[in-house]
Parts: sequence; C-alpha cells; structure tokens
Amino acid sequence: MMKFYYVYMLRCRDGTFYTGITNNVDVRVDQHNAGIKPDSYTYSRRPVTLAFVQEFMDPVQAIAFEKRLKKWSKAKKEALIKGDFDLIQILAECRNATHSKYKTD
Repeated sequence: MMKFYYVYMLRCRDGTFYTGITNNVDVRVDQHNAGIKPDSYTYSRRPVTLAFVQEFMDPVQAIAFEKRLKKWSKAKKEALIKGDFDLIQILAECRNATHSKYKTD
C-alpha cells in the first residue's frame, strides 16, 4: 500500500497561517480545532480552516516543501491558496539593489 504525506496550511481565526505536515489531513485539522495542545500555535487561534493542501509520496519532498512554505510571506501564501502562480513568481523575485538584475556595471 502506498503512503501519502500532505503539507497543509490552516487559516487561523486571527488571519494568520499555520503550516504543517501529516498523513491524514482530516484528522489533523480536527486535532487543531479540538485544541489538544494548549501550547500550540493554533490553540488560541481556533477555529482554523483548511486553506491549502498538497499531496506527496516522498516524505523528504514533503518536509522540504513544508520548510519552504513556512518561510514565505503572507502575500505569497495567499497567492498559492488562490492558485495565482504568476503572483508567486513576482513576489519571489529579489527586489534589493544588490541583485544582479539591478546592477548597472
């Protein structure tokens, strides 16, 4: 039997996002909403709703994707949820003056 891993993003009551990884999305969302761990990020931000989920067969890829998502800005996460891949690309571009695209010499 093939095992799947899911990287998920929850939208919290306060508008923030929580990103995690699981092998059962429905159970995990229920656990977040049940408030099993009082010291968890989502405990005081309930209820939470599932905003995004991506399926993986390789746990290493799932873990790498989860780590990447956790570093993304809120705007970039919103674009992913909406499926706006053009906006993700725009938001991903380096905009500081030292970037090679902006050098004049």
